[in-house]
Amino acid sequence: MAMELVVERCAGIDVHQAQLRVCVRVPDPSAPDKRVEEFATFGTTTPDLLALADWLAAHAVTQVAMEGTGVYWKPVYYVLEDAFELWLVNAQHVKNVPGRKTDTTDAAWLCRLLEHGLLRKSFVPPVEIRELRDLTRYRKALIRERATQVNRLHKILEDAGVKLSSVASDIMGVSGRRMLEALVAGTTDPAVLADLAKTRLRAKLPELRKALDSRFRDHHAFLVAHVLAHIDYLEEATDAVSRRVDEALAPFQAAVSVLLTIPGIQRRTAETVIAEIGTDMTRFPSSRHLASWAGLCPGNNESAGKRKHGRTTKGSPWLRTALVEAALGATRPNGYLRSKYWRVRSRRGHQRAVIAVAHAMLEIIHQLLLTGEIYTDLGAEYFERRQAEHLKARAIRQLERLGHTVTLTQTTEPQTA
Repeated sequence: MAMELVVERCAGIDVHQAQLRVCVRVPDPSAPDKRVEEFATFGTTTPDLLALADWLAAHAVTQVAMEGTGVYWKPVYYVLEDAFELWLVNAQHVKNVPGRKTDTTDAAWLCRLLEHGLLRKSFVPPVEIRELRDLTRYRKALIRERATQVNRLHKILEDAGVKLSSVASDIMGVSGRRMLEALVAGTTDPAVLADLAKTRLRAKLPELRKALDSRFRDHHAFLVAHVLAHIDYLEEATDAVSRRVDEALAPFQAAVSVLLTIPGIQRRTAETVIAEIGTDMTRFPSSRHLASWAGLCPGNNESAGKRKHGRTTKGSPWLRTALVEAALGATRPNGYLRSKYWRVRSRRGHQRAVIAVAHAMLEIIHQLLLTGEIYTDLGAEYFERRQAEHLKARAIRQLERLGHTVTLTQTTEPQTA
């Protein structure tokens, strides 16, 4: 039985760093009920990609499929996206038959899957969201690099016997920075260094003098000077990128304001969320589809009619990290998200509870961006209200097991915990 033809004129592209292998499947002019395949090879420079676009247009191709291979798909996608309907697909979903893999068969396999509607299209945001995503991810990389350099600074100081981190909570604070700069400049007298402390740290002058009595040499001064210079550069770069992010977010300020009404979400988290998923939630059929795409829900693992434990699927690590951090913050203020955290934690533990809260927050984000409404908390007693009869029956059973006879009297207003 022949499979249904969904796309009449389509193309599949096997993407590599230096070349593209392209397959086109179109109706046979001599026999309209048959299909013909044509193959071509193109380079990946911009002139070659423009030639590819002309070749596809000459065959009246309407849809093009390609695998998301590293970053090599991006220049191809950006050149073709205005002229064709592009389908970026996950390479794991379109594996070819083992032992028969070539660039030509890969392109033909993609093309045949596309023409029969057997592919799943990946989410590729519009240009302005892609640029914002590049900025927020680069800023996150800079912040991580700064943390790495601060850790390196800790190691150098420990090597020199400087125990500043044992007394000061932040060696990169105002006091700590003054002491480090003095050490680099050649000051090694513990009393002089300790006297550079400011505000509350001055209450620890005796401890500081002991911590700064060290074997700090020129070797350590050289290393510390370069690490501090690198940290200064990273902080300046982070500030510059943040200003650029503010400019790129100008058209989405309304969405940012909506997200900031959700407990646990600060501005930087809101910026990351918009950069990763955009503001057009119609791209996702439901909030559950968005949670699945983000890798914040368990995968299906069913066998012989029994559903087993499914781990969370792989999604955007940038979005997952931001939402997990926000979920930890959302568990502090009293409200629906805090109640959900403790409800899950009592049964599944801390880590699964945090993921559950992050999942709930993503569903809330989907709804708010879809409607433009601000967040309205369901309240800390939401689950008790929803399961009032179950909680009442359980309380009665517990009291009866203890030998009590229970008589219920309805009050004017239900009392909640």
